Amino acid sequence: MELAKPQLVILDRDGVINEDSDDYIKSVDEWQPIAGSIEALKKLKQNEIKVAIATNQSGIARGLFDLFDLHQMHQKLYQLLAEDADAICHIACCPHAPDDQCDCRKPGIGMLQEISQKLNIALTPEVYFVGDSFKDVQAALRANCTPVLVKTGKGLKTLAQHQHELAKIMVFDSLQQFVESIV
Repeated sequence: MELAKPQLVILDRDGVINEDSDDYIKSVDEWQPIAGSIEALKKLKQNEIKVAIATNQSGIARGLFDLFDLHQMHQKLYQLLAEDADAICHIACCPHAPDDQCDCRKPGIGMLQEISQKLNIALTPEVYFVGDSFKDVQAALRANCTPVLVKTGKGLKTLAQHQHELAKIMVFDSLQQFVESIV
């Protein structure tokens, strides 16, 4: 399946770029890229497609790690990207717990709106939001973006639990496979 080249791709982080864990990714040592994800980010940059990240990080509110730890994880991502570190135009993060009633936590669209404002790019169906959870799909649809589900992270579980709701959503094996389809 070949898709139109977007101006912007928004990515969930855990389970899309890096391995995920039900126990949360709490440290730079636990933050490990999914095979092919770093290369996929570099390929997006090479094809002049802007990339932003929208990530729920409730582990901060739960006291499992702090903003410094989160910063260290993102620094590792930038280091792995090396000379292509500017492929990531913005990282939006929700540090709140699920019960905090914030607007930023997905499936809310606060982080997507933040990205739109920071990059001065309207949220339209030409903006893809790639995630591995049903909350990612819901946020994309609420923000008028095109949702894309990857089977990495919690993707297979999401597909099994929401098969009917996801019938018309594009599904790829990985971020790398999605990127190959748009470049």
